[in-house]
Amino acid sequence: MQRDEFRVFYPVSTRWMDNDVYGHVNNVTYYSYFDSTINRYLIEEGGLDIHKAPVVGFVVSSSCQFRRPVAYPDALSVGLRVLKLGNSSVTYELGIFRESDSEASAVGQVVHVFVDREENRSVSIPAPIRRCLEAVAAD
Repeated sequence: MQRDEFRVFYPVSTRWMDNDVYGHVNNVTYYSYFDSTINRYLIEEGGLDIHKAPVVGFVVSSSCQFRRPVAYPDALSVGLRVLKLGNSSVTYELGIFRESDSEASAVGQVVHVFVDREENRSVSIPAPIRRCLEAVAAD
């Protein structure tokens, strides 16, 4: 995956504690980077109120392909785009890049299903969130 395939980027600062005994960022930490990127985008661009919104996104699936290690103190950016947008679900693709690299060090996919917070049932993606997701949809 190349940097120019993604629509939005957010910086990520690696932390000393992110490294594992092998000297690179532990695989579970990549999922934290993905989750933070998605939620930041939904909050900033879609107006999601994570504390009060009646409709929220639940992660129902996630995966990651690790292509080359990153380690503290690498400066990273996480690219985000939408691969598939359904009525109540969205599939995101994310790329983790060292600041100077055009090729992703890792590529992940995350699926959100939007649910009514009180009833815990899937519902249509709210219009403001749908618009922001459409804005970063892959060609």
